[in-house]
Amino acid sequence: MFNVVLVSPQIPQNTGTIGRLCVNTNSKLHIVKPMCFEINDKNVKRAGLDYWDKLDIEIYENLDEFMSKHGENIDRFFFATTKSKKPYFKASFQKDDYLFFGSESHGLPMELMQKNFDNAITIPMSDNGRSLNISIATGIILYEGIRQTNGDSHIIS
Repeated sequence: MFNVVLVSPQIPQNTGTIGRLCVNTNSKLHIVKPMCFEINDKNVKRAGLDYWDKLDIEIYENLDEFMSKHGENIDRFFFATTKSKKPYFKASFQKDDYLFFGSESHGLPMELMQKNFDNAITIPMSDNGRSLNISIATGIILYEGIRQTNGDSHIIS
């Protein structure tokens, strides 16, 4: 299992899609507030379809609360960002790692990433674009982690 951490998500459909992805990969979803929508928003549930009741999810009021519960794992935090030059496939993932994704408009807070910037990773892109949809980025990085940690045995229970 991996831990997918969304910090201040803004688009309910993306959060629903990522929730569905977490169910299908046996990953836990952590959501750090503030959020621009309610978790019961019909768009979240529509994107997650009938998977939402199977989702292992925890919601935190802020980053301080998240860090108080999981901060001892800082060396296993990976930060998806356009501010890094390190491609995600150069990271060495382990089971139970925390994969962080920031808000759709602002990304992750720099003060969070500076706690372990060696684990700031990016998805290489052409000069024609500036970022990927957060759901796509989550899928790319999460499945690379699964590939590195023995693929099918991670997912199939």
